[in-house]
Amino acid sequence: MPHDLATRLREVREANSLSQRALAKATGISNATISLIESRKMDPSVAVLKRILDGIPMDLSEFFAEPDREPRTPVFYYRSEELVEIANGKVSYRQVGSQVPGRSIQILHEHYEPGGDTGKVALQHTGEEGGVVVRGHLELTVDGERCTLGAGDAYYFDSNRPHHFRNCGSEICEVVSACSPPSV
Repeated sequence: MPHDLATRLREVREANSLSQRALAKATGISNATISLIESRKMDPSVAVLKRILDGIPMDLSEFFAEPDREPRTPVFYYRSEELVEIANGKVSYRQVGSQVPGRSIQILHEHYEPGGDTGKVALQHTGEEGGVVVRGHLELTVDGERCTLGAGDAYYFDSNRPHHFRNCGSEICEVVSACSPPSV
């Protein structure tokens, strides 16, 4: 993880002249939750962190970008170590081309540990997204409709619809996905 999430959130919030209360009010996330995250007593799900950052506003890739890293000239390839980690815990999202300015598509290499999921709060954002399960089993819920996908299966839907991802298998689930416009 490129940053200490708690310290980074506090720095970003303060740099935007927001109190914990003001950020809570803007996002619908409780002041207590923001306080617990900043005091390292709670790790937020990706969906909760995204909602908090929407109140700043800042996307996940900007939040997790390494500030001392020089932006590089965009190229057509990226080595594994150059993919930027934008989630932690039981779910890993590694983003391709996060340093490309004005990108119109987001490509993620995702890993879900057994039981790993996107959190209690459903994801919902502007755009479309699709992906292919490379290995393992992924439970996808869109608008309350649940489906289990295995290796080689794929999905594609309007991201405005509430959605949730969960590894329902006993091994790591690996997915390659794309979203346009970028949601994080």
